[in-house]
Amino acid sequence: MASKCKPIFTGLLIFISVQWTLCVPEEELHASYWNNKGKQALNTALNIQLNQNQAKNVILFLGDGMGIPTVTAARILKGQLAGKSGEETSLVMDTFPHLALSKTYNVDQQMPDSAGTATAYLCGVKANYGTLGVTAATQRDNCSTSHGNEVTSVLHRAKKAGKSVGIVTTTRVQHASPGASYAHSADRGWYCDSDLSPEAVQNGCRDIAYQLIHNTEINVILGGGRQYMFPKTIRDPEYTTSTGARNDGQNLVMEWIKNKKNAKYVWNKADFDAVNPANTDFLMGLFEPKDCRYELDRDPSMDPSLTEMMEKAIKILSKNPKGFFLFVEGGRIDHGHHGGKAKRALNEAVEFDRAIGRAAELTSEQDTLSVVTADHSHVFAFGGYSARGNPVLGVSRSKALDNKHFTTAVYGNGPGYQIANDTRPDMNNTISSGNDYHQQAPVPLSSETHGIEDVAIFAKGPKSHLFHGVQEQSYIAHVMAYAACLEPYDNCKVPPPNYAGAIHPSLLLLLMGPPLLFLCSV
Repeated sequence: MASKCKPIFTGLLIFISVQWTLCVPEEELHASYWNNKGKQALNTALNIQLNQNQAKNVILFLGDGMGIPTVTAARILKGQLAGKSGEETSLVMDTFPHLALSKTYNVDQQMPDSAGTATAYLCGVKANYGTLGVTAATQRDNCSTSHGNEVTSVLHRAKKAGKSVGIVTTTRVQHASPGASYAHSADRGWYCDSDLSPEAVQNGCRDIAYQLIHNTEINVILGGGRQYMFPKTIRDPEYTTSTGARNDGQNLVMEWIKNKKNAKYVWNKADFDAVNPANTDFLMGLFEPKDCRYELDRDPSMDPSLTEMMEKAIKILSKNPKGFFLFVEGGRIDHGHHGGKAKRALNEAVEFDRAIGRAAELTSEQDTLSVVTADHSHVFAFGGYSARGNPVLGVSRSKALDNKHFTTAVYGNGPGYQIANDTRPDMNNTISSGNDYHQQAPVPLSSETHGIEDVAIFAKGPKSHLFHGVQEQSYIAHVMAYAACLEPYDNCKVPPPNYAGAIHPSLLLLLMGPPLLFLCSV
């Protein structure tokens, strides 16, 4: 594609005049290019056929912390990594025909966390902040309130219906997002028995790692989290100065393998690559003691990528003639943002999208519902004055009122607070493109916070058109269950809602007028 580059001078910004080079493809200078693109998009939209098939397979791709600004920045980064200006690039998720917005709040908190949100999109029921696989009647860190308030995930229901099921994540497999697919816990931090509170032990609650192997028979489990599966007497095979974390002496990996046919456990890339899906029905791969390494740091000779883990999972699960349910999480997008390190977060998002593309090559849109969404956003913003093709991690073409440069990627709060003596450091592309550079933030926090705004839902495949408008996050689980004819829609029909004679809640909100008053305990 021919490009036309020319220097441009402007004095439109008050007190600021700068010169920069703008590179645009020659064809974009002509109206015919944009008119043709518009006609192509219209033609595609007019020819979309609603897929009313029953979903044999369901894949839920969860970009943890992947708000819309992250999607935009990752799209441009993907293009720039391929040598393009980036803005015109499409992510694989961008090509999904159906789109909706998800309201991410937890029952008790405006700013959500990954446990309460995972309970919503995997179990269909909104929950409290920090609680996993239980209703909002469960108080965080209170084991006794969780008994009788457990809710089941779509993964559990798919297994009950005879499908094969799997979880793939770049975090520890006991983390909040994958944990909601199999665990019921009053606290997302109860990874291991050594993490349980005295009250939890007294009232009979089990740690999340224990529930991983006892609650639902999961065919494929890939990610990090080795240390929670082994007792403190066993040394880690890779980091020999580290040991397992369990106090109860149990080896949960051996417990998981027991009584299973064609089951394998691996902890490194060589053993992972040697696994033949044709003669493997159960696979557990735990590649780090806690979370997997960031994609920027991953040693490809030791640890598989998210795409490689996902591919192996699909090849094993797809042998089941009844189909499968697979949860795939790009979990460290979230961690990069919490650290105020946009480069790490965005490279995780690009790898996440690569996994989505590979899954499309391994499955058919005719019988596989694919859903891409996020649990929540972050206070990550992407803006400023920038020419076409400006590096995603670069600086604005103009200076701020303090006569210093600023990056177009910034955070609203977090460890990037850099103000000293009422001033902030100047910035340039070389510094801001470092792997561990903290984008500047105006509010000092040790960890950047989640965002509160809606996130996107991208969908394709059977019944994907049911994702529309602005929905509660818990709606996601209901569409997946309905599309695959799983409980409570196992007859492939939707029973009428039971309002017990009450006014529909949405209408009630409109009729009430003045703001609602909530009674809150302090």
